Amino acid sequence: MVMSPVDEILAQIPMQQLAGRLGVDERTAEQATRQALPALLGGIQANTDDPGGASSFASAVQQHDATLVDGGVDLDRVDTSDGDKIVGHVFGAQRGQVVQQLGGLSGDAGKELVAKLLPILAPIVMSWLASKLTGGAAAAPTPQAPAPSTGGGLGDLLGPILGNVLGGGGGAAPNIGDLLGGLLGGGRR
Repeated sequence: MVMSPVDEILAQIPMQQLAGRLGVDERTAEQATRQALPALLGGIQANTDDPGGASSFASAVQQHDATLVDGGVDLDRVDTSDGDKIVGHVFGAQRGQVVQQLGGLSGDAGKELVAKLLPILAPIVMSWLASKLTGGAAAAPTPQAPAPSTGGGLGDLLGPILGNVLGGGGGAAPNIGDLLGGLLGGGRR
């Protein structure tokens, strides 16, 4: 059985360690992660719809170590300050709205949880994408790795991956595509 991108990424995250870092139980951490991952992937997809955004993200993805997701993520290796920059780039001016919407799914404490979670997940997602673009190689991206400079590589990779996620399939929480609607539409860069 083929795993959805959300399940594939989720399988690499040590939920007990993540829950501890977030100050919640494992079930809450997993639910929040299942809601946040499609939003991050969707935001990346929206950015790659624009050729300039695709080129920018392809370059950014290749700067991330694909080995972070090999054999399970060590959250101590996740650079949350880099994650914060990624989240800012992905969502831009809509960041607050995305946090508000995703956080609203989890109740009152949800917004704070999502705000802490997104910078942890963003480097993991970028590393997962890097591993996909390098063919799952267990090494950091190299100059020989595919370097899409147009909407090609990354957009081609994300299209089929996100069709299922944003359409509400693959075990995703509520249909994130409907939930976030225009927030994720069209690339900004």
